[in-house]
Amino acid sequence: MKIVCSLLVVSIAAASAQPARAPTENVTVTGTKSREVLEKFVESFAPPNRLTGKIARWESGICPVVVGLPAGFTKFVTQRVKDVARQVGAPVNDKDSCEHNIAIVFTTKPQALLDTIRKKQPWFLGYSDSSAQTDKLAIVTHPIQAWYTTATKDVQGQIQVDGAKTGGLEIDFGGHKILLPSARVYNVSGTRLGDGLRSTFYDVIVVVDPDKLVEYEIGSIADYIAMLALTQLNSLDTCQQLPSIVNMLAVGCDRKSDTLTDNDFGYLRGLYKMNADRTLRSQQDEIAYQMGKGPEGR
Repeated sequence: MKIVCSLLVVSIAAASAQPARAPTENVTVTGTKSREVLEKFVESFAPPNRLTGKIARWESGICPVVVGLPAGFTKFVTQRVKDVARQVGAPVNDKDSCEHNIAIVFTTKPQALLDTIRKKQPWFLGYSDSSAQTDKLAIVTHPIQAWYTTATKDVQGQIQVDGAKTGGLEIDFGGHKILLPSARVYNVSGTRLGDGLRSTFYDVIVVVDPDKLVEYEIGSIADYIAMLALTQLNSLDTCQQLPSIVNMLAVGCDRKSDTLTDNDFGYLRGLYKMNADRTLRSQQDEIAYQMGKGPEGR
């Protein structure tokens, strides 16, 4: 990931040496939980990709890089993201020379960073159809926030980064050439269970403002980052019906947790076990099924 790190203004003094907080109670997902509750949790958690209509996940090994923390904290956050990925079955690239595809940036001026990305590397903000949508994507609204570049992988393994601009398609129709500039060309299977297309993450940027997180321990922050790095959430403001670390920074949520809960682990395990080329409904059913099996594998 070629992000202009030299333009970042970073500060982590406020994020360190915080007093320990009382441990919070986690609620374990078990087979006795209502399937309806699990399905609603899954449906509200991750949005379908705009192009494929499916849930995105990592298909290539994650390679996180942390910017703006002292060496000790950098190592801790990086390792925590990798450890969570392994626990839930997400691919991890352990090579020292791996190309970074998750940038975790600690900065006290997050909007200045996003303004720079908007100006110089807007594709890192994610899919948009217009300049106005890109401007909206570049607005920082939360102390920990993520931006996702996604891609579509077809049945032959060909990958196209999702974006408004396409290569188009030219068709020869009886000697007359017809240009379809907005067409996307994929190899598909065309079965009733799915078309063979998979939605994958290509790059993820997670931006953290330590000035707004002084009451949280680094372990809680690392867990929240891991969740955002491994799945794209539908909303950071929705109070989840089941205990989840997503509620940690959502205003007005009664069920708070400062760590990844069994529900979170169950969701992520389901995400990385599901058939990525199936329909959205099939994917959601698979994830809910895995959550219902309980905290095994954690």
